[in-house]
Amino acid sequence: MPSTGGLLADLVLVVHLAYIAFAVLGALAALAWRWAPLVHVPAVAWGVVIEVAGGTCPLTPLENSLRRAAGGPAYDNSFIEHYLTPVIYPSGLSSRGQALLGLALALINVMLYAWVIRRSRASRITGA
Repeated sequence: MPSTGGLLADLVLVVHLAYIAFAVLGALAALAWRWAPLVHVPAVAWGVVIEVAGGTCPLTPLENSLRRAAGGPAYDNSFIEHYLTPVIYPSGLSSRGQALLGLALALINVMLYAWVIRRSRASRITGA
């Protein structure tokens, strides 16, 4: 049975993945909730800043600390490098690649918000 620290580390991992998914696609929440951008835009801004600056999200060291405390292995690289890079970039993520991920995050969200705004305006005009 996994230890409490191991379970907490897994919970941090799930929260981290959910945060990334929200940062990438959370603009779509604005279709259902008008207040969603108030939460989503700061989440995107944080993600872009962390990626472009080559920083580390605080959830990564928290997860590693919990894994070490549980006697399990931790990882030395970033969350993205450890969990996502093997899927996206087989040879590893450079600092330039990380910056490009941040810019892609910003671009995806600009496009999603443009679509959400157009859709909202169109539905107001047609009354749908």
